[in-house]
Amino acid sequence: MRHNYKGRKLGTDFSHTKAMKKSLVNALFLNDRIKTVESRAKEIRPNVDKIITWAKKGDLHSRRLAIAALGDKELVREIFEKVEQGMFADRQGGYTRIMKLGNRKGDNAPMVIMELVTEPVKKKEEPKPAAKKATKKAAPKKVEAAEEAPKEEAAEAKAEEAAVEGAEKAEEAGFMMRGRPPRPGKPPRSRRPMPRRKRLLSSLFFSDCFSERGPAGPRSAFQRMKMRQRDRVNVSSMRCRAAVSVP
Repeated sequence: MRHNYKGRKLGTDFSHTKAMKKSLVNALFLNDRIKTVESRAKEIRPNVDKIITWAKKGDLHSRRLAIAALGDKELVREIFEKVEQGMFADRQGGYTRIMKLGNRKGDNAPMVIMELVTEPVKKKEEPKPAAKKATKKAAPKKVEAAEEAPKEEAAEAKAEEAAVEGAEKAEEAGFMMRGRPPRPGKPPRSRRPMPRRKRLLSSLFFSDCFSERGPAGPRSAFQRMKMRQRDRVNVSSMRCRAAVSVP
């Protein structure tokens, strides 16, 4: 079982893998760039970042940890001096870069170039203040909309009043059409007021029924049948009159 043996094996035993990683990290700090297999480069990346983080701290304990990891006091002194001069001051991580070269001839292993990122960080450009002009141009539209709002409210209020008046007239016409006089010797029944929606619907119905031009159309099959009968009677009476008027 592989307890406490995390990471890649890299084709060798544990001691060999540990020594190989240590030598690759030393070569990277000495030359600032190395050429190796992709899996080995990815495996040593956390070790490189850890050493640079210790160099940023700069205390005695961090220096001793770096010496234990690299095994070279002079190399550790150079790394700490470069970091003190501000080599990675504006970078909060990602101190290495991996560039792929393709597969190696023979074993077809993917080869890469791994290097330290020494160039300064480019800050993002702040957006230009173009939004203020847009807000200034959009302000008159808001004023116009605010002026149009009271007009629309007044028109809606007038329409509601007209609908209520039409509903009241329709109710009166409905009572006249139904012909329900109060009972003799008894007071007229009190009626509850109709809901607003019902009044509007009744106003629309009675406005169609009692307008000058007549109803908009038959409301049921019975009414359509009555209208057909009335049309037949009118046509037959016109024919009779025409026959009588002929000498």
